[in-house]
This record gives sequence, structure tokens and C-alpha cells, in this order.
Amino acid sequence: MISHMNIQIFKKMIWIYFKKNKRDLPWRKTRDPYKILVSEIMLQQTQSYRVESKYKSFLKKFPTAEALAKAKLHNVLQEWQGLGYNRRALYLKKCTEIIVKDYNGKFPKDLNTLISLPGIGRATAGDIMAFAWNIPSVFIETNIRSVFIHFFFNDKEQVSDKDILPLVEATLDKKNPRQWYWALFDYGVLLKKTVNPNRKSVHYAKQSKFIGSFRQKRALVLRTLLEKPRTKKEIEKILHYDSITASRILSGLEKEGFVKSVKSTFQISR
Repeated sequence: MISHMNIQIFKKMIWIYFKKNKRDLPWRKTRDPYKILVSEIMLQQTQSYRVESKYKSFLKKFPTAEALAKAKLHNVLQEWQGLGYNRRALYLKKCTEIIVKDYNGKFPKDLNTLISLPGIGRATAGDIMAFAWNIPSVFIETNIRSVFIHFFFNDKEQVSDKDILPLVEATLDKKNPRQWYWALFDYGVLLKKTVNPNRKSVHYAKQSKFIGSFRQKRALVLRTLLEKPRTKKEIEKILHYDSITASRILSGLEKEGFVKSVKSTFQISR
């Protein structure tokens, strides 16, 4: 059992580190839930230094939830290029469409409602609650997991989030969750540069290589269609794909809502 004293020592160490090493990130300068959502979706599986420039250019083009909801998917995906994981862009757009249609453009201040939206899991919903409105909620993401494993489970292997969650709740600064989670994130980034405690988590999975993967092949098809509509044969010729691979990719992209087929020609939806 973790003692009250240990928890207080832990909190003091995190706060001390944060005050000396707080990161200056553009999404920490806003309380707009839309802008925070954009940053959180971009930061999923992408490092912050890669996100910063894209975040600024994306918001310049789509400054509000209404602007993104009304935008053509082609333009959204075009702006997203370079970040990878294009599903995130699709989910982000669908999310804003629902917010505009069902909530008059206002983000719901309810954790479960946020979780129900496309592309928003518990961690992203918790981030929005904390960073937009300073409302406390208990959640775990990769940096938080690193911090708690490092301090409380350093001598254990195969640590479950079920073991970590009570500690996240016990240490949560309910008066200032916004900065507390920032502090945890920043300390987690430090740890992942050195020891990466997440390797001790039962939920840890090493990211597969992108080069040569099916994911890369999908991305190349999508990029080719962003240039202009093409037939399946044209895609096969340009990318040197066999018929089965091209069919599988195009079928998947069509099913997910990325592309549509018009008279045997594939183009970006909407």
C-alpha cells in the first residue's frame, strides 16, 4: 500500500520538476476545446516537435469547429499530410460535424459524451476536460503511465493500468488538474527519453516499422488520390502494386469513408 507520505513526496517532486522545466507548447496557451482537441488528436502517436508546425497551419486553415465541419475532406487530408495515421484526420472532421450538428458547435462538458465522439477515447476526453475547463477526471495515457510505473512500480514487471488508476486518482490535484497533468506529461517525456518505464506495462506494444508496411502502402494510395482521381489500374502502375494489394487498399479506404468510386475512378470522398 502506498502511504500518504509517499504520495506527498511524489507530488512535490513532480511540481518541482515542472516549475523548472515546463514546456512552452502552443496548445497550452488556449482554453478553446476545439483547439485542444486538434492538438490531442495530432499528438496521438506523434511527437510534439512534429506536431507544433502542423498544429499552427491546421488551425490557420480551419480555425473553428464549424470551419472544419464544413471543409471538404480532400482539403483536410491535404493539410494533414506529414502527420501520418490519416484516420485521425477523418475522425477529427467527423467529430466536429457531430458537435456542430448535435451540440450547436459547443463542446459538451461531460466526460462520457466526449468519449462517445469519433476518435475520442477516455484519455483525450480527460485532456479536454482538464485543459479546456480545468475539470478533474481520472485517466491514463502513455506519459502518465511512465511516471507512475517509474515511481511506484519500478521493481515490478507487467504492470496493469488497473494498478495505476487508483494512484492517479489519489494524487490528482482537483483544484488545478490542468497544470498537474501538464506536469505529469512533462516528467513522462523526460523518462521516455532515458529509461522508458512503459516497457514494464502489460499494455506496452512496440510500434511497427512504417517503411514497407501495409500502412505505408495505404498512405501512398491516399496521397496519390489527393493529387487527382485515378482508376485502380492507374494506381497499380504508379505505385507498382499488384491487383490484389490495390483492391484490398481501395476497398478498405472506401469502407472507412476516405474515398468513393465514380465510374471506375476513385476520388476522395466529399
